[in-house]
Amino acid sequence: MVKAVVLGAAGGIGQPLALLLKSNPLITELALYDIVNTPGVAADLAHIATPAKVQGFLPADDGLTKTLTGADVVVIPAGVPRKPGMTRDDLFKINAGIVRDLANGIAKSCPNAFVLVISNPVNSTVPIVAEVLKKQGVFNPKRLFGVTTLDVVRASTFVSEILGDLSLSKDIVVPVVGGHSGVTIVPLLSQSSHPLPAGIAQADYDTLVNRIQFGGDEVVKAKNGGGSATLSMAYAGAEFAFKVIRALKGEKGIIAPSYVSLEADAEGAAALTKELGQELAYFSSNIELGVDGVAKISPLGALTDAEKTLIQAAVPELAKNIQTGVNFITEARL
Repeated sequence: MVKAVVLGAAGGIGQPLALLLKSNPLITELALYDIVNTPGVAADLAHIATPAKVQGFLPADDGLTKTLTGADVVVIPAGVPRKPGMTRDDLFKINAGIVRDLANGIAKSCPNAFVLVISNPVNSTVPIVAEVLKKQGVFNPKRLFGVTTLDVVRASTFVSEILGDLSLSKDIVVPVVGGHSGVTIVPLLSQSSHPLPAGIAQADYDTLVNRIQFGGDEVVKAKNGGGSATLSMAYAGAEFAFKVIRALKGEKGIIAPSYVSLEADAEGAAALTKELGQELAYFSSNIELGVDGVAKISPLGALTDAEKTLIQAAVPELAKNIQTGVNFITEARL
């Protein structure tokens, strides 16, 4: 029996994400929460012939508690999408309070659940959730994840385009490390399962890196004020959630990228910190998933000089993003 929850289930990410979760036969209960429309979304999904029983809740009548009680996996896409001209700081000011309030609900109703954070900016919202759980005395670093899967999905797609064969995209794996915005996104293209063409021009390489780092901007611009990456993010979020559920059910050897607390694996964190040359509280790297969550954090491995330069640019920005999230809770009165 697996109960999955989507917080922010009526939004642009939440609805397609809920649809994909409903399609997974491993999920037997699906609970949806948002400030509007969730009963209707739930009724619609409930007609789909898969095992999950679907319920939708609103804030009234203690809806958040009802949604979260008994949850095994909680996915959080709640918040406002980025729009043209909106900075990371603008997005943080809007979404930080939303994520904090949902984290308080998790601490109260399902403190042992696996928590998957999609709400942007992930570099800061994951520390917000962690600090709330710490204040409530229920923080388990092995069970908190920032969903960075979209960066890997984009890298796979864009590399397949360069190779001239989109059918390869499902098989291409490019480790993407660091964080989940702008220069903190570091694709390790030298470790791609499918190497780039020999002798690729430096300009083409730089363009590819930039596109992986700022792919979200491409979607925001194309939607022309109509939102940000929702469908691709829902796909990526579901892909990661499915891996977490498979690990929860006992499958071994599942590797996935995720932005996690380095407290989750002291040995892995030590190796990673040595590579980075600086201590960070959170970092995205390939992790091995287990029944208890994070089983192992992988090191970066061999890097090219270009990749080392990208890491050097990412680390100070990431440190600042993390501190912003931590300060939002530690300097507030909850």
